[in-house]
Amino acid sequence: MTPEQQLKDKLAEKQEVKGYFETTGFDRWNRIYSESDDVNKVQRNIRIGHQKTVDEVLAWIKDSGELSEVSFCDAGCGVGSLSLPLAAMGAGSISASDISEAMAKEAERRAGEAGLDMSKLNFFASDLESLSGSFHTVCCLDVFIHYPQAAAEEMVKHLCSLSEQRLIVSFAPYTPLLAILKSIGQLFPGPSKTTRAYTLKEEGIVKAAMACGFEPVRRSLNKAPFYFSRLIEFRKKD
Repeated sequence: MTPEQQLKDKLAEKQEVKGYFETTGFDRWNRIYSESDDVNKVQRNIRIGHQKTVDEVLAWIKDSGELSEVSFCDAGCGVGSLSLPLAAMGAGSISASDISEAMAKEAERRAGEAGLDMSKLNFFASDLESLSGSFHTVCCLDVFIHYPQAAAEEMVKHLCSLSEQRLIVSFAPYTPLLAILKSIGQLFPGPSKTTRAYTLKEEGIVKAAMACGFEPVRRSLNKAPFYFSRLIEFRKKD
């Protein structure tokens, strides 16, 4: 495949993801990341698994004691699953973005409804590639599922360039078992219900971060039926 074709395919897939989360995907994931009872068993388990990942990230940040004076970037914020509780905990400032404008607007609506200090929150639509700025901590949770291995590793490097001290990422880890489950359609909802989903090799993600001067300091694996997420915290080397 030529570089031109690779770029064309990458742009087409990005538009597919964006279009999905602006339409049917928004309705579906807005319900999943809420307290709505209008979800099926698979969606409920995804909700439980994702919440486990968010809760662990919040615990890690709280344990570090770095919060009130810290700037955060929530890359791929969805409907605010991480940004809202982070703001409620007293984060210094949060820049939260999502490829879907509908998602970003819903996160902003939820933040306002929750009575959070909107002067410390900035919600906007952007793909990960277009993010810029400098933040103490960059978080990217359950977004790499839309990136194949090479693209995910490049994205880790880009996120490292935005981070002054800490990068926290989660992704569906590649294992032979998960590869089999995915191939027979048991890991994720079928093609009519989602965009393409990728599992990633942890070694490649870690190498990409280390190439930028970051080293892994904490890891965990959160799982529920239909949800598997490797969570890693990287710290910039002194």
